[in-house]
Amino acid sequence: MKPPLGEATLRDLALHYAARFATTGARLEGYLVRKIRERGLAEDADGRTIEVDIPALVARLVELGYVDDDAYARGRARDLGARGYGARRVEESLRHAGVGEGLRQAHAPGEAASRRAAALMARKRRLGPYGASAEEGSDPLAARKAREKAVAAMLRAGHQYEHARFILAARSFEDVEEWLGEAADDEGIEDQW
Repeated sequence: MKPPLGEATLRDLALHYAARFATTGARLEGYLVRKIRERGLAEDADGRTIEVDIPALVARLVELGYVDDDAYARGRARDLGARGYGARRVEESLRHAGVGEGLRQAHAPGEAASRRAAALMARKRRLGPYGASAEEGSDPLAARKAREKAVAAMLRAGHQYEHARFILAARSFEDVEEWLGEAADDEGIEDQW
């Protein structure tokens, strides 16, 4: 059994965690509380349990730059978008990590990024114009079920219904590329696709 945690040991655990993982202040605080719950706190020379100010310890690591919620939110939003997840899924992930409302809004993907992520997901999953084209004599019920399944997958990934509907109805890659270009032009973004 591991010994109870002292202030120095708790600080070392916090530093090790912050060095090993990209994290937020809220996640680090949760980790430290969990470790205290598992191992308990050490006693001082008089037999009293020591008091450790967890929020102050986390605030000090934030102040030193070891924990940066803004950098975490920026990186997480970029990574999820690059994997084909939509704005709603990005927001949920950041909220779950303890990122504040202001930072979540600041790093929410714009229209162009949301469209790119939706197109990326469709390409990875072979949906819409990226999938195998349906044969002329195919079963309409099977085609409808496949479309409903594709819409549900895109919605679960956090994409807007309008984006899923457009991509699944697109007839060619060129239609999707033009749609992506429109959003990039509206936001003044160079072509990143």
